[in-house]
Amino acid sequence: MAPRLTRKIVLAVLTSLAAMTAAQADTPLLTLTGTVDGKPGTSVTFDAAALAALPQITFTTSTVWTEGPQEFTGVSLGAVLRAAGMTGALLEAYAANDYSVEIPVEDWPENAPIIAHSRNGTAMSLRDKGPLWIVYPYDSDPAYRSEVIYTRSIWQLERIEVRP
Repeated sequence: MAPRLTRKIVLAVLTSLAAMTAAQADTPLLTLTGTVDGKPGTSVTFDAAALAALPQITFTTSTVWTEGPQEFTGVSLGAVLRAAGMTGALLEAYAANDYSVEIPVEDWPENAPIIAHSRNGTAMSLRDKGPLWIVYPYDSDPAYRSEVIYTRSIWQLERIEVRP
């Protein structure tokens, strides 16, 4: 990755995190429930700092919910699962309003989708589809521009259940 792009990504992440208050930074943003070390029902939580410590991915894409191309920064689903020590074949993602959607693991490559925590360099609020939003690089592949993928692009993400 070019040094200029790396600096831009680091600055975007730091700017997003700086926008949060100290209380928000320690508040769990995402809870994963699944099996860890043979123990089903284990929960692992991520706050803003824990998500920021994972490898960050930034891409620009258009969405059907926003006007014009948007830059999203976040962590791949795969990286979050590995950090939680969980594996599974199916994820059930839940939004703040209890809307849920199933995402089969085999339907996403290593770097997509991401759990975005910022859009255009700014942390997303609950009113702005945040604080977390599952986003695919829709412009990169026609396969990402389908009703199935749009349905899986859950915003106001709060928790994920990892199933075998």
